[in-house]
Amino acid sequence: MIQLSSPARAEQSYRHEAFLWHDRADFTDGLAPFIAEGLESGEPVMVATVAEHTAWLRDALGPAADQVCFVDMAALGRNPAKIIPAWQKFIDIEAAGNRPARGVGEPIWAERQTDELIECQLHEALLNVAVDPMTPFWLVCPYDAERLEQPVIDEAYRSHPVVIEADAYKGSTQYAGRAHLEAMLGGELPPLDGEPITIPFTAKNLDRLRTFLKLEGHVAGLGLRQATDLAAATHGLAAGSLERGAAAGVIRMWRQPRSVVYEVIDDTYVDDPLAGRRAPLVDSADALWTANQLCDLVQLRSTPVGTIVRLHAYR
Repeated sequence: MIQLSSPARAEQSYRHEAFLWHDRADFTDGLAPFIAEGLESGEPVMVATVAEHTAWLRDALGPAADQVCFVDMAALGRNPAKIIPAWQKFIDIEAAGNRPARGVGEPIWAERQTDELIECQLHEALLNVAVDPMTPFWLVCPYDAERLEQPVIDEAYRSHPVVIEADAYKGSTQYAGRAHLEAMLGGELPPLDGEPITIPFTAKNLDRLRTFLKLEGHVAGLGLRQATDLAAATHGLAAGSLERGAAAGVIRMWRQPRSVVYEVIDDTYVDDPLAGRRAPLVDSADALWTANQLCDLVQLRSTPVGTIVRLHAYR
């Protein structure tokens, strides 16, 4: 039986661990006791998994399942950039006053599309800097070792300080920490099919672009509401580029088999790895946060040379 605990457990610190499982028995034998132990200790527990795995845990926990905050990860994590804000809200509300809490988060499953998977892997690396190290929050991320490809499992070792596999609880010798995160944030996005439409923008023509972007998205197959949201998010990001100091930038547009994709490119640097993942103050505007709320997938890559934000709207 897999044990998600160790004699050296530090109660008053943040823990982020990967759990490699092979079948239903592995999954429930490892996670149900972890959840039950937290509940018995009076710790709030949030579980964000896909529907099938939620059902497994409910069956294993029995009546105790009613004390758990279950979240459908397929809905929450459709855009992986929305997962960290959900964990932060849980910690802020349920674990206020430095109260210990536990979580189970499954951002990666076998049916994930390639672009989504890339952003989920970035999300897992971001989790290592998103929570204060002194926050007593224990987060376990289950990985289906039977159905996920080996490169995905390898990435789990790089993004988690601890990995639980079979009956072994051990630190990951492949964990790369902040350096790995910075390499991912500074890497290139995957190429897209076809040639994009390219539109330069400046302060002079920016306001006129919103209607054009909306029309192009609608013609490409998006519903009117989707096209409006995608245009608003793109326009907001372009305005944000100018506010950060860019004299000009470029918007690129593609029609992909399952989506319409817009990109905003400029020569400024976004040095905050959690940009767009913190809820803005009531009276402040955050174009990246807004884009994450309006779009199905948002990909940000930035270096001192420049920034690319790619927005996906699924047809």
